[in-house]
Amino acid sequence: MRDLPGRPSRRSFLKASAATAAIAGIAGAAKAEAKPEPVALTEYKPDCLTPTEWAFVMAAVARLIPSEGDGPGAIETRVPVFIDKQLAGDYGKASDWYMVGPYEPAASPLRGWQTPLNPLQIYQQAIPFFDEWCKTTHGKIFAELDAATQDKALTSLQKDEMKIKPELRDFFGILLANTKEGYFSDPMYGGNHGMAAWKYIGFPGARGSYKEWVGKHNVKYPLGPVSISGERG
Repeated sequence: MRDLPGRPSRRSFLKASAATAAIAGIAGAAKAEAKPEPVALTEYKPDCLTPTEWAFVMAAVARLIPSEGDGPGAIETRVPVFIDKQLAGDYGKASDWYMVGPYEPAASPLRGWQTPLNPLQIYQQAIPFFDEWCKTTHGKIFAELDAATQDKALTSLQKDEMKIKPELRDFFGILLANTKEGYFSDPMYGGNHGMAAWKYIGFPGARGSYKEWVGKHNVKYPLGPVSISGERG
């Protein structure tokens, strides 16, 4: 996302995210690859998101990792598909999480999930709340705003300027984390279409072995990535 106070640049954002995924050694030497052609998502039928929720996710991730720049954006890599599929599955339902209270919304994030809502419920409740705030503040729901105003609105969400309900307070962080996950995930989960994000940072993917390259820096990795399914980039 551009122009948010305190947010890193696009390139540093991607490198930092890659470091989180334990691939900083390779990402540090990455060179930009050719951008893939945009992938039309108009034919995709969401598994669980409603049309309004889908429109919000499409617009939000497009600002968090925009298409402008020397690498692929969230739309090109089909991040919205990843988020929809994750919310429709065990993650969205928190199927294998410990969800018994008590909850302390004001607690440090280091203490874990502090809401009785699962991720899907957070999306379902936070999106209409945020859209209503956008209508009151900016005259339109989030998906209908221009890019610059969307950036301002997301900054307000990040800072909780609309005083969202305590059980929804982590929505921005969840949305940002899910966007990063979809961008760098294996394509079998719906995002990182064509392994475009892996190509961009020089990540080899699920190759059987590349240990001889782990300690090399400032040397471009010569082979394309491989997905878990065997797809090659």
